[in-house]
Amino acid sequence: MKKQFLFYVVLILLVSCGSIKKHNEQITMPHPVEDLRRDVDKVYNQLKKHHPKLYQYTSKEVLDFKFDSLKMSITTPITSREFYKKLAPVVAQIKQGHISVGSVSKRYTKKERKALKKRKFEFYDLEFEYLDNKLWVVGTRGNDSMFIGSEVLKIEDDIAADLVEQYKTRFTSDGYNQTLYNRAVSNHFSTFFYQDKGFLDSLKIEFRQKDSVFTKTFRRILKDEKTNKNDSLAKVIPEKLTKKEKQQNRMAAKRKRKENRKRGFIAATKEYTRNFNFIGKDSTVAYMKIRGFSNGNYRKFYKESFNKIDALKTEHLILDLRDNGGGRIAEIDYLYSFLTNKKYKLVEDSEVNSRLPYFKYLMSNTTPIVVKVSTVVLSPIIIAQNLIKTKKKDGRIYYNFRFSKEKEPHPLNYKGALYVIINGNSFSASSLLSTHLKANKRAVFIGEETGGAYNGCVAGIYKIHEMPNSKLKIRMGLMQIESSYKQTPDGYGIKPDVEIVPTIEDRNQHKDPELEWILNAIKTNETSILKRF
Repeated sequence: MKKQFLFYVVLILLVSCGSIKKHNEQITMPHPVEDLRRDVDKVYNQLKKHHPKLYQYTSKEVLDFKFDSLKMSITTPITSREFYKKLAPVVAQIKQGHISVGSVSKRYTKKERKALKKRKFEFYDLEFEYLDNKLWVVGTRGNDSMFIGSEVLKIEDDIAADLVEQYKTRFTSDGYNQTLYNRAVSNHFSTFFYQDKGFLDSLKIEFRQKDSVFTKTFRRILKDEKTNKNDSLAKVIPEKLTKKEKQQNRMAAKRKRKENRKRGFIAATKEYTRNFNFIGKDSTVAYMKIRGFSNGNYRKFYKESFNKIDALKTEHLILDLRDNGGGRIAEIDYLYSFLTNKKYKLVEDSEVNSRLPYFKYLMSNTTPIVVKVSTVVLSPIIIAQNLIKTKKKDGRIYYNFRFSKEKEPHPLNYKGALYVIINGNSFSASSLLSTHLKANKRAVFIGEETGGAYNGCVAGIYKIHEMPNSKLKIRMGLMQIESSYKQTPDGYGIKPDVEIVPTIEDRNQHKDPELEWILNAIKTNETSILKRF
């Protein structure tokens, strides 16, 4: 038995190594023209087959022309990464923000991954923002803050602003909105750069700070430089703890884990997804910052927060949804129940292209084989559930969400003044929440137009399909998610009542102009301003 086990382990390792080598060769070699054209057809066919609102913002005639033109533009063999740079801008013309094309990357063996985990690329510590058509460093996750406030002029031989404009063509907002582009490219500039250039060990960047121009080479360095073993300072004998101290430490660690789950700890940035506090010396003004709706025990967080608001008779609540890319419908449904005093229905039945949306999602060609096998085994249950939850109406198929039923507001619903801060990166679920608040005139909106559409989006569950030749992957939503509220014209986000766009001076001076406007309006009792909204 031991010999058989070892044989299978060795066989799996050999197959895995062979698969990695084959993948790396496939994505780096130039692909024949006809193979790439077939991949273009595959992408478009997948979209037509699964996306329920493919022609919502761009007509079929226009998209047909663009995909045909893309095929005809491929006249010589090119690599997968070069193909990505051609394909992504065409897919972006669909103007559905949840559709995306991913670039390809090299795969690594277990030994290589282990070595890479010990290192970090200094470039990834930089936090960028694109303001006034210039790329700025506005923060850093490392210890070196000298770059904050600097303009990025060049990255190797590329002008930084030119790179930004290129990257902005490779993704899209919902519809015709423009505010998402600068925000998204700022937040994800390092990712776009990696998709464009691939794996790098070093990178030379030219900066300008005030009147000074300087360059810095960023390298892939060890995460923790260990002290020399012969250094006596390194040989610190840990203090022996008493039984009581050990128990106290365990209890403290347990409390910390619970807090992290409740608030949604983000390990990469050492931040919480959900934050709640009071601004000022009393409890008159509460501030709730929500970075997303995707992780943590949200029910406990909101219940505790609104219990405090209710007990302390808070008069003003600021809900900060800036850079909130969305997430769980269940979470915004629960949050909205605290923000309204009326019965509500969060979403309408969702339009889909199949009576079996979850089965299609689970059987995608990128789904792990274990999940596929489990899906087949459980297929009678999955198919039955899908058929029960879907219905045909006027020649279209709709999926019935539990959130499409009318609900009562939470008993602790907040009735005071509500201010919502939004920007171009307020997307998907955060836009759906904002639509309800805006349509019911429940809040004053400050900031800039959301990147997510007022009239809804195609999201819910996602199908990720890998192209057979280039190995590029396309991701698309399968369900139309929308409320009963609509605005005309279609294709725009939730617009602010008070438009405020931060400047680089605000960032350098650590100012928050949107928040400052709200606090000043409250402080000066500008009820005439607030009542207009």
